[in-house]
Amino acid sequence: MIRILLSGTGRMGQMVGQLAGEDLRFQVVGGVHRENLSVLQNLGPVADLVIDFSHREMLPPLAAYLRRTGTPLLCGTTGLLEEHVSLLRQLGERIPVLYGANFSIGVAVLRRLAAQAAAALGEDFDIEIVETHHNQKADAPSGTARLLLEAVDPGHAHQPVYGREGLCGPRKKKEIGVHALRGGTVAGTHTLSFLGPEEELELTHRAESRRVFAAGALRAAPLLLEQAPGYYTLDQLLFEGGSHGR
Repeated sequence: MIRILLSGTGRMGQMVGQLAGEDLRFQVVGGVHRENLSVLQNLGPVADLVIDFSHREMLPPLAAYLRRTGTPLLCGTTGLLEEHVSLLRQLGERIPVLYGANFSIGVAVLRRLAAQAAAALGEDFDIEIVETHHNQKADAPSGTARLLLEAVDPGHAHQPVYGREGLCGPRKKKEIGVHALRGGTVAGTHTLSFLGPEEELELTHRAESRRVFAAGALRAAPLLLEQAPGYYTLDQLLFEGGSHGR
């Protein structure tokens, strides 16, 4: 049985806890959030894994706990800045760390398909990314949109354009449009459009509920525990066996 300590007890943390409670492979041993972070200062290694769907402000004290106890981390917190991603990479030198902006298995497949499509279609095709989320989402563009942008432009050769307004002029070849729609209760829809000479290709993923993200996190949890210290992505664990991280 895998003992889980939940970091973040909001909607995603509650969903992870609910699904883990329905699965005999897991036991949730506790939860921390921004109001009770002080418990981490004296808490020992009570879990086999920490699953974090919280807020970026929680990451530094959580990282201190993980260093002290050597507990692996699965982090799905969105809205991270570069300094937080750097902290996760540093943690990966000590423990197995899995970070993902989206733990949907379908999005993991979409990311790989997007990278393959961008490489195959080349510069003759323009790329646009559109993401849609519920009207309560705080950050834009979504972490998943940023993930897909990295997939189609890993060398950062293109300029992201976040929405267009006014007399923009002709579209530049070295740009990728990234657009955010907000409304209703949409759990998450992401579409990549590859627009070429007289033909178009679209790749779309739609999530109907947050349950798919929690289920993906729990699917990845046992895989992460098999890894050596390192910084891993979801598709790396699912499709490449993890190896030595990044």
